Amino acid sequence: MVLNDVTFDGKGLSFVHAYSAKEAKRLLTEHGDIAVVLLDVVMETDDAGLQVVEYIRKSLKNPIMRIILRTGQPGQAPEKQVIVDYDINDYKEKTELTSQKLFTTLVTSLRSYRDLSIIENSKKGLEDIIVASSTILKIQSLRKFASGVLTQLTSILGLEGNALHCHGLALTKENESIQILAGIGEFANHEKMDVVSEEILNKIRTSFYEKSSLFEDDSFFIYFQSQFGSEYVIYFKGKNKLSEWDRYLIEIYGANVSIAFENLYLNKEVELSQREVIFTLGEIAETRSKETGYHVKRVAEYSKLLAMISGIPEEEAEMIRLASPMHDVGKIAISDDFLNKPGKLTYEEYEVMKTHAVIGYDMLKHSKRSIMKTAAIIALQHHEKYNGLGYPHGLKGEEIHIYGRITAIADVFDALGSDRVYKKAWEMERILTLFKEERGEHFDPHLVDLFLKHIDQFIAIKETYQDEKVF
Repeated sequence: MVLNDVTFDGKGLSFVHAYSAKEAKRLLTEHGDIAVVLLDVVMETDDAGLQVVEYIRKSLKNPIMRIILRTGQPGQAPEKQVIVDYDINDYKEKTELTSQKLFTTLVTSLRSYRDLSIIENSKKGLEDIIVASSTILKIQSLRKFASGVLTQLTSILGLEGNALHCHGLALTKENESIQILAGIGEFANHEKMDVVSEEILNKIRTSFYEKSSLFEDDSFFIYFQSQFGSEYVIYFKGKNKLSEWDRYLIEIYGANVSIAFENLYLNKEVELSQREVIFTLGEIAETRSKETGYHVKRVAEYSKLLAMISGIPEEEAEMIRLASPMHDVGKIAISDDFLNKPGKLTYEEYEVMKTHAVIGYDMLKHSKRSIMKTAAIIALQHHEKYNGLGYPHGLKGEEIHIYGRITAIADVFDALGSDRVYKKAWEMERILTLFKEERGEHFDPHLVDLFLKHIDQFIAIKETYQDEKVF
């Protein structure tokens, strides 16, 4: 009756009643957002109320719920002992709780609950930023990275359960043209700017033009620019009005995202440089063999295709594509007399030629970069045979890394179909006959089956890269 018309922060109070510790525990579990508990000590047992305190703090692990212990029998629970032994927030004898004291006690408890809730939410927001930042820093694709930023923003702003009410865009600008990298909500799965209203588009343009961020009641536009000149804007709109704390969290996260954009750009530059080095070295090795250099490009494409149809994830298959041009890089150290001999090599010459696998591996093995590690494996093992009769180590079956087994098929398929100094190109029918005969002998039988099943796709690659130099 005393508290019936009390309001706090513009909200009325909702009361939940329990008449025993057992019932109280059930209600506390069902109503996870209770702010203040007025608790008797003596109920079905002399210490039932104290058991409820333990349940709140230890079982529910709720440190912010305010607990006011009240008793008409202070002898059962002496104040000094209870305050020391139990995590309660106030202790009142029933005779102390006049109407005014009850009002005062409740309001001060609600203030404490509100402030602790803000601190707890702030802590969670900062934790989410740490987790989000560490997660997106692992993403190497710019579009996946941008999508991850938008998704993480819904978490930081506590909107995970309101995904339908969150709309966002990650955009970049190149040569005055604004492009969509990723979108969520109404912009999900859209890549063209015509899905963006003129009002929002104008604000995006303003953010790019003024190189600044803009905050509105329920939305914001964050601007980033890398030291290399790349520009990005993140637009996000939620269902709730942004608080000062929300803006603070967004600014912190934005700073982390800006650094991540820089790192992503640098990683992309390193990756592009690696690709150029890999294809150049692969081309040098093939040129020394008086071959066109198309061989390494075709082997790269064959290898990725075979990896994909064998079930290897696209990102890993792309790594194989990038690394496979280095399969014969060890030939750089082999004499021209052996590489370009028109006739069959002698036993001694062939033994020297075989060393190119280990030489290539030794050239690449010291790098910690994924592409180089993959290239090292391929260089070493692409001449191993499934039956154990290959070189340099006579590995058998699945002892040979899947990268080596894939590149072996790609390399031989292209070599047989190409003119070499020591032979003319084979007809396709003869090539396919050899693969059927060498299934389980030279080559992994499962991979051969997949290769033959999709042979039209391999022939299409062969025809695409046969006329002009492409790298």
